[in-house]
Amino acid sequence: MIQVFSSVWALLLGIVFIMLGNGMHFTLIGLRGGIEGFSSTELAVVTSGYFVGFLSGARLSPGMIRRVGHVRVFAALGSFMSAALIALPLLTDPWAWTVLRIIVGFCMSGIYVAAESWLNDASTNETRGKVLSAYMIAQTLGIIGAQYLLTLGDAGTSALFIGASILVSISFAPILLTVTPVPAAEVARPMGLLELFRGAPLSTVGIFLLGGVYATQSGMGAVFGTSIGMSADQISLFVAMLFAGALVLQYPIGFLSDRMDRRKLIFGAAAIGAGFCALGYGLEGAEGFLMLAAFFAGGVTTPLYALFLAYTNDFLSAEDMPAASGGLVFTFGVGAIAGPMVTGWAMEMHGPFAFWLVLGGTFGAIALYALYRMTQRHALPVDETDSYLGVVPTASPVAVEAAGAWAAEQAEAERAADEDG
Repeated sequence: MIQVFSSVWALLLGIVFIMLGNGMHFTLIGLRGGIEGFSSTELAVVTSGYFVGFLSGARLSPGMIRRVGHVRVFAALGSFMSAALIALPLLTDPWAWTVLRIIVGFCMSGIYVAAESWLNDASTNETRGKVLSAYMIAQTLGIIGAQYLLTLGDAGTSALFIGASILVSISFAPILLTVTPVPAAEVARPMGLLELFRGAPLSTVGIFLLGGVYATQSGMGAVFGTSIGMSADQISLFVAMLFAGALVLQYPIGFLSDRMDRRKLIFGAAAIGAGFCALGYGLEGAEGFLMLAAFFAGGVTTPLYALFLAYTNDFLSAEDMPAASGGLVFTFGVGAIAGPMVTGWAMEMHGPFAFWLVLGGTFGAIALYALYRMTQRHALPVDETDSYLGVVPTASPVAVEAAGAWAAEQAEAERAADEDG
């Protein structure tokens, strides 16, 4: 393992810096948008713009990498992203921000595809699970750390935007200076939505709804905080709690995932999310309870994403997994575009605490649909399911496919070991 991590340390370090910059800009949008007087609906459109770009990048960047190589794609996309971050405080208009966010989302998606191709190639079947887990942890720690950096400056100036741009620019130095040749990114053609729904209805519906939850939390959390009069430090803590919860709850949920009917766990996690959203809505103005609600509502979101991927793999052949992974990433992206739009409209019509109503209602819909699916299909025996791997929602199809392949191989190895034993 030491040898494996020695070959990917630069990538992991670079990812932390990228996520510091990207995490800062996500929260800065809400902070600066409030200062500029943007409405919740306008900021919702800006938020959705990122996921429009991200979804486009996931589809187009593998072709770019095949044509010019991942090093050039890294450098080009990094330059565009850094420039877009600096331009945000210079062009304080909702439509300009939407265009810039589309650019940032596209660049981030391409960066993920290139980075994950390298990561996947540097791993073996025996080490892939640990390497991918380290990669996911690096992403989450970067986002959490970004919220602390926001407390060091004033969102009303350009300083924090420049800082985010600098972090993104710095992130490519360790990657590009130590990069080794890797095969061009290969991503399977996504499975059609109808075919995906027929094979995995719970995952298809659930991951679409979860896309809305994740985008609302990451993009509209700062908008909510600004709307209710939180200070910049409080907003940074609020957003950090959304992701800190995911870091803490990923492992206990993953442990349970390999030992029980995953539909029951999906129901339980979604119900917990809905319950804490109700807490956030019902106790207006109680800062401690808002932070607690953020910790648990955000904490179940990332594990639910990994649960849906694992549950899908349980019912598919190894040949269908790559295409299904691409289909689920696309479905998640569509939900991520729609979610902030619905939330922004609700906050505009019913006040800022509609943020919790939309989140809670979406979690509730996931829980109810999981209950319904329990009546439509028998549960697989636990020893016939694939292993769980904590994939984060920001992962590209490359990492999702690699995680699915690892999970299937790991489960097969465990079954073979049991039979030999």
